[in-house]
Amino acid sequence: MTDTNIRPTDAELEILQILWNKGEATVREVNDILNASQQKATGYTTTLKLMQIMFEKGLLVRDDTQRTHIYSAAVREGNIQSALLSRFLQAAYKGSASKLAVHLLGNHATTPDELAEIRAIIEELENKRK
Repeated sequence: MTDTNIRPTDAELEILQILWNKGEATVREVNDILNASQQKATGYTTTLKLMQIMFEKGLLVRDDTQRTHIYSAAVREGNIQSALLSRFLQAAYKGSASKLAVHLLGNHATTPDELAEIRAIIEELENKRK
């Protein structure tokens, strides 16, 4: 299964984000981080079961050579973000990136730094097409 075919749930994305940030972690470490960032506590066994399912789905890899299993992401962050964005773009904007950009820039307070970054990306894309 390629990264673009994987459809992680919201809970799975939270765990993936932790592992993308940390690199690798035990279930206990992931559970502690989840509980520190949520208003409602997540039980250890819930996190364990979810991570086991994610392992079976190919979202995580597990080092079980030690007594305490160490998990890491089996999928790259950028690939998952691209796949999720492509699906969203198709579903919400009929594939029009310009409609999405206009909506984002028109409805949110964009900082000068963000606008400069967007301009740089546009210039880079234009230079590639020349």
